[in-house]
Amino acid sequence: MSERIWTAGLVVIGDEILSGRTHDKNIAQVASWLQVQGIRLAEVRVVPDVTARIVAAVNALRSENDYLFTTGGIGPTHDDITVDAVAEALGVEVVVHPEARALLTRYYADKPGGLTEGRLRMARVPQGAELIPNRMSGAPGIRLGNIHLMAGVPHITAGMLDALTGTLEGGAVLLTETIGCWTAESEVADVLREVEQAHSACQIGSYPFFREGRVGANFVVRSTGADQLASCVDSLCDGLATAGYDFTPGGI
Repeated sequence: MSERIWTAGLVVIGDEILSGRTHDKNIAQVASWLQVQGIRLAEVRVVPDVTARIVAAVNALRSENDYLFTTGGIGPTHDDITVDAVAEALGVEVVVHPEARALLTRYYADKPGGLTEGRLRMARVPQGAELIPNRMSGAPGIRLGNIHLMAGVPHITAGMLDALTGTLEGGAVLLTETIGCWTAESEVADVLREVEQAHSACQIGSYPFFREGRVGANFVVRSTGADQLASCVDSLCDGLATAGYDFTPGGI
């Protein structure tokens, strides 16, 4: 398995996300899915339904990462402009994919109105694209090189991710362990820093909380190597114990 770190960028598209009318759930599920594939979600941008903003985000993130994912804006309405924007970013034409047209024709054969012009918009793809299967509804996702265009509806996005499972090259899966401690993170900042500096293959994230009238923090140790992870966790536990703090393996 490759030791290099593979990364992905995600562009979340939609005025409804930025206005707060819709709470995005795709960032977490895309990040979790990528982790299992051995790919790190390196950056997320949330942009409105504005072609120039989508083009800028797509070009920036696709050039900086191994993969680019987008969610939202591939539906049947006039403000679903992701396909057009990505085509513009890549300098290609928009075409109707014959397989997508056939899928939609079958899906809407017994639906009121049949395959309308609006619904046919969901068969449009940047020229040269392949389809990402969608078992939840008739409209497929779109794959063009390292770019993947997916629906904004979370359960449909989940189905598209499932269809992509095992198809992307990635590196080592990031392993994690959590240590919980009833203390303010500022009190153990030196311990965290010293342990992380002594384990160059690991990263330690600190996540404070307030519960039951008490301040605490969970320390999440991450590494692609099981031995390095175990060594770092042991050192962190030793450091916390030496400093006089009780800790809970697995987190609080």
